[in-house]
This record gives sequence, structure tokens and C-alpha cells, in this order.
Amino acid sequence: MSDKDQDSDLKVEPPEDDKAPAVADDVLPDTLYLMPIPNRPFFPGQIQPVAINPREWGSTIEAVAKDGRKLIGLSYVDNASAGAVDPRQFPEIGCVVRLHKPPEGNGDGAQFLVQGIKRFRIVRWLNDKPPYLVQVEYPRSQGDRDSDEIKAYAMALIKEIKELLPLNPLYSEELKQYMSNFSPNQPSLLADFSAALTTANGDQLQEILDTLPLLSRMEKVLVLLRKEREVAELQNQISSQVNEKVSDQQREFFLREQLKIIQKELGLSKDDRTSDGDMFEARIADLSLSEAVAKRINDELQKLSVLETGSPEYGVTRNYLDWVTSVPWGVFSEDNLDLGNARIVLDKHHDGLDDVKDRILEFLAVGSFKGEISGSILLLVGPPGVGKTSIGRSVADALGRKFYRFSLGGMRDEAEIKGHRRTYIGAMPGKFVQALKEVQVSNPVIMLDEIDKVGASFRGDPASALLEVLDPEQNSDFLDHYLDLRVDLSKVLFICTANQLDTIPAPLLDRMEILRLSGYVAEEKLVIAKNHLWPKQLERHGLKDGQLRINDAGLKYVIDSYCREAGVRTLEKELSRIMRKSIVKLLQGGVDKLRVGKKDIDTLLGKPPFQPDKPVRGVGVTTGLAWTAMGGVTLTFESSQVHTLNRGFKLTGQLGDVMKESAEIAYSYIVAHLKNYGCDPDFFDMSMVHLHVPAGATPKDGPSAGVTIATALVSLARKERIKRNLAMTGELTLTGQVLPVGGIREKIIAARRSKIMELILPHDNRRDFEELPDYLREGINVHFARNYREVFDYVFHERREEKSLH
Repeated sequence: MSDKDQDSDLKVEPPEDDKAPAVADDVLPDTLYLMPIPNRPFFPGQIQPVAINPREWGSTIEAVAKDGRKLIGLSYVDNASAGAVDPRQFPEIGCVVRLHKPPEGNGDGAQFLVQGIKRFRIVRWLNDKPPYLVQVEYPRSQGDRDSDEIKAYAMALIKEIKELLPLNPLYSEELKQYMSNFSPNQPSLLADFSAALTTANGDQLQEILDTLPLLSRMEKVLVLLRKEREVAELQNQISSQVNEKVSDQQREFFLREQLKIIQKELGLSKDDRTSDGDMFEARIADLSLSEAVAKRINDELQKLSVLETGSPEYGVTRNYLDWVTSVPWGVFSEDNLDLGNARIVLDKHHDGLDDVKDRILEFLAVGSFKGEISGSILLLVGPPGVGKTSIGRSVADALGRKFYRFSLGGMRDEAEIKGHRRTYIGAMPGKFVQALKEVQVSNPVIMLDEIDKVGASFRGDPASALLEVLDPEQNSDFLDHYLDLRVDLSKVLFICTANQLDTIPAPLLDRMEILRLSGYVAEEKLVIAKNHLWPKQLERHGLKDGQLRINDAGLKYVIDSYCREAGVRTLEKELSRIMRKSIVKLLQGGVDKLRVGKKDIDTLLGKPPFQPDKPVRGVGVTTGLAWTAMGGVTLTFESSQVHTLNRGFKLTGQLGDVMKESAEIAYSYIVAHLKNYGCDPDFFDMSMVHLHVPAGATPKDGPSAGVTIATALVSLARKERIKRNLAMTGELTLTGQVLPVGGIREKIIAARRSKIMELILPHDNRRDFEELPDYLREGINVHFARNYREVFDYVFHERREEKSLH
């Protein structure tokens, strides 16, 4: 069949072929109007519409129409629609096409139908402005189409096309168009058609158009076809997986719906609305509801019964009923009021803290005498790591009550306490309703941790919201905003914890009974470490008691040299470090057992951060006692006469305003009474005195350093050092009176830790000292002073008739 017999109804020009050119070279003009096309090049044999912008290329279309041959050259230029194109952007090879239908459309876009005829090569530019006009030549394909190698490649291309047909129906439409116009025995057209069939990018297709050797062109096209087939197979696989998943879900949905209908018809199940209503009614059957609560639940159940399950209001109502029926209305657990059992539980979980245990037992005894423990609020105040949280848990165990704990630290939204309004999306009740839901009784022990760290923000003040909760006169009618019902919290035992009282609002503090946990002395820490911390760490690290042991000397060394804080949290961490390093030795050393003694501690824990306290003595140097949130500490006060040129008094050591005032008062009092204390009356008139409190990076404040500063100034003026290992505390007035101070227990513990066994305390603190446990008072010689004269006598004139107070 000759190429001329392939003309269609559109009077198609037969395209190029290798041995029988469709149109002689003299039939095709040697000059062509040129127009760029974006996205991908046009191939010989293609018949498809081409979109143009008449505003940009209208002059070119008009020039082609006037020419009468309706031939135009199309060249691939990326981003060709952006107005005029630089001639340097045009590739050397393009495709001459015939226009079969005039452009259709107006405005910004129009289309015309074209048929690709033959490759052309640009020889020379005749006009480099639109309409572009170039001189061209028509290169022939290179290669023998009858060779076996080309036939083999043609068969390979046809095979790849056949494999593509089942994967995408669009390929079959393009193949029908090709077969209706061209012979399958034309390898050049087959290669071009195969390339046009792919979704390769424009640069890859232009490379095919530029390749004149037939064999090389077919090789490149075969690679593109195989990539196209792989992508089509992958796309088909993904579509199959998605369809299979959707089909499974639809099938499961239909089966479930059919099952619901069948079960409903047989009376075996109910619809969602009925089952929800039955569930909520079953929950309240065993509850003791008040009249207001019962009415609200019945109203909500009636509303639920008329709402459609798919409506948003149904979900809101269902969530509300879920919460309100989960609250244990009228459900109480029975208290264990056996004081003997309570003492056993407290002693089992804690060593030391006898005064706190006694106070808790007194509290339980009152409840036992009444026959019930009504809601009370206890506040445990003490440094970190002294066991405040664990004591609260022990109280719950002793009473046999459920325990719920949540932290108030950093809480800034009062809705956490009183709940959100139901109108908000994601609204929830407050923490106390959540606690009752979890423990399922109305009289649990609820621990409010870190109550001294409650914040405030634009969302409200949680501390103010707690006033209603922690007031025994009000919490029987606590109103949660979400439930909008009165909840009885009067049977709840609230236990709060705090490190200090300064940041707790006074109205809130007034509602709580305060129990102070001052910390532990070294002897108590040793017992705690042996009975609790060491066994706990052995279990946590998977060790048996016989595999790793530490003697008392080693524990004492760890306590004295590494863990001087009031609590035992750091002690537990150091014991854990010993465990970890010992396990490494057990695994690497090939031994089954290890014994840790004092000599091994430095190797395991490194250089100790604390060295044995050496009393600082000298003229103008005294030792004071101070209280901090971390427990009691000892402070050294140093005074020095800098020069005698003029009078002055300088303070350093990062002292707070109150301590600065105490220093000024002490300075004024001593200057006014120098003669009474055996000093030169003119000593301070021409002396620049500097008072410093070491550890300058640590802030210090409080009035209790008055007598200590006064004693340092007297020592400086008398040029007499304090000969005994002595510490003191007390507020001094301008008249020389010594006023009481707080934190006596913590200060006594600090003195014992520093091995200072002689103290001077205000006389009005005698009761605080006598209430201390015997093990804290044992061996300490305490002098109680009403005024500074007595302090001076105790310090500088040894009164042997004074007896130690134990």
C-alpha cells in the first residue's frame, strides 16, 4: 500500500517515511512561519488540537492563512505562552503541520486542529519578531527499515503498547486513531507515535524528535515505553488496593447495618438511642440521687429520646449524661477507724516524723470518737523530698479510702477547678468531678499537690476557685459549671502540700490546718535509707539483697558529704548512682557479689560536694541560723574595720530589705550602748565598718539575724573573738529586746547537721523548742534570752550555772 493511499477525509498529507517519502521535498516550502508550543513537542503523524493565545500569536495565524498552504512549523519551547520568545530558545528540529480547522474561540484562548507531517531543521532566521519566519530543510530518517534489527525493535515497541492497553483505555483510543491513518509497517512513524503515547516530559520527547538515526530513536522510545508501563502498573496496583479497601469497608458497613436491622426485628438488640438510654438508666439505678439531680437526668434522657443520633446536639447531650451518671451520687466507702492499724501503716511507710504521725493520729482519733471523718483540709508544709505526698497516700491507706492526686503547680485556668460551660466545644467537668468519677466513691482522699504554685491569668484565678472547694461550710454544695448541679464534697478528705506558705493567699490558708514537715537529721536519714530507699533501689535495678550491700559507715558518709538537704530525694538519687556503677562492675568484673564501704564512695560518686564544717572564728565573726524553703541553714556573719578616716557602715552578701533593716537596727543599738558592753564609746565614730554574709550569690532575707549581727559588731568593737562553737537567732529591736522568730525546728536540725551544740534562742521560742522530739533536743545546750544584755552575757561571760536544756 503506497503512502498516498492513506489520505483521509481530511485530505491528510501522508507523513514522512524512510524509503517512500510522502511528499517530495519540492512540495513542502523551504520557508515556514514558526510558532512555539509549550509542555511537549509535536510529532509527525499526530492529529490533535493545539491551543494558542490569539492575542500573542494572532499575527502568525493570519500570515499562515494568507499564505494559502496552511502549513506552519511547531517547535517545543518551555513557557512559550509568556509573549514574545527569544529565537535562541527555539530548538533546531521541529515539526511542520497542516491546519485542518480554523482556530475556534476568542479572548485569551483558541484551538485549531493540526496534523504533523514531517521533521524540519531551521537553516536561517528570516524574521526574528512575530510572526517568526525561518528558512528550513527536511532531514530524512537514517537507517534501513527492512533490517532485522529495526523489525525486532518494532515488534518490541508493539509488544509494549499491547501491554499498556489493558492498563489505560486512553491508549487504545490513540492506537485506533493511528491505525486508521497509517501503516504499522512504518517504523519511523511507529517510533514517533510510541513516544507521543508516553507521559514523558518535554525535554525527553524533544530528544526523541532530534534523533534522526532510526535505530537509536527506537531504543530511546523503548526505554520510555517501559517506564510508562511500570508507572501504569504501579498506578493500577494503588487503585486496586484503594478500591479493595473501600469495598471492604462498604461491605462491612452494609453487613453491620443489615445485622442491626435483623437483630432489631428479632428483638435481640436495640438502636443506638435506645441502648444509650438504657445504659444511663442502668447506671443511676444503684445511686442515691437528690431530687434536683434526678430531675435533671430525666429531662436529659427525655431530650435524648427525641434527638436524631446523627445531630450534633445528640452528641452533646450524650456526653453530658455520660458524665452526670458516672458521678457516684450517694456512694461512700466505709472508713477504717482503728488507730492501731493507722499507726502500723504510718510506721510501715515512714521513719521519723513522729510529731506529724501523732498529729495525724489525733485527727483520726477525733473521727473515730465521732464515728465518721467528715471532710477536712490538711496542709503539709515542708521542703522538697520530706515525704509530703507519700504521707497523704498513707493516710488514705490507713483509712481504707480511695486516693486521688493531682498537681496544682502552674494551673492558671479556673475551669480546671470548676469545669467548663456546656456551650463550649470540648467542655469537661472540673478536676474534682473527674476525681469522683475515677474513684467511684464520694468520700475519697484527694491530694492537691503544690498548692503554693497556683498561678493566675486572663482565664481566671484557680486559687480563688479553690476557696469554695476547701471551705467545709460551702463544699457540701459545690457547683460544677459543666454539670450545673450541686456536688457534695463535704465527706472528702483534702490533703494539700506546699513548700512554703508565703505564696498561698491568706483566705485560702485560713481554711486549712497546717502540719509542718521540717526535714530529717542525719540519724533519721540513715534509718530511712536502710529501711526504705536501699531496698526500693535494689528492686528497681533488679538486684537481690545478697548481690549488693552497703554498710552503715558508707551510708553515713553519703548522707554527710553528698546529701545535706532537708529531704531524702538527693539521697535516693545518689544511692541509685551507686547501684548503676556497681552493676557495671558486676557485669565486667566477673564477680557475683559486691560490698560497698566508706572507702568506695568517692570512687563511685566522685569528689563529695560538702566538706566537714569547720567553724569560722575570729574577731567580728559570728554564726547565725536561718530558715529557707529547702530547710534550715547556718550563716556566717563577718564584720571588719576597713579604715578610721570617717564613719560608715557597708553591707554586702545580697541581703534583702528586711535583713538590711535588721542590720541597721543592730548597728544603731550597739553604737548607742557601746559603753554598756565594755567597748570604746568612740570606736564607731571614726570607723568604716563592713558587714558581709558569705555565699554572695544566694539571696538572704528575714529579721532573725538581728542578734547575730549585733554580736558580730560587739566582737569587733571589743576586739574579742567568740571562743565557743556557738550559733544564735533572734530579732533585735532598738530597745534591745529579743523577739521570737520562726523555723525553730529547721534551725535546730541545721545546727545539729553542722555539729553546733550550743545555741541562743529568743525566750519566747522556749515552747517551740520544748515541743521538739527528744532526739532533736538531746545534747544541745540552749540559752533563752529576753534582751540583748542576756545574749551578751551568754557569749562573752561564760555562765557556768546555766544548765543544758534537753
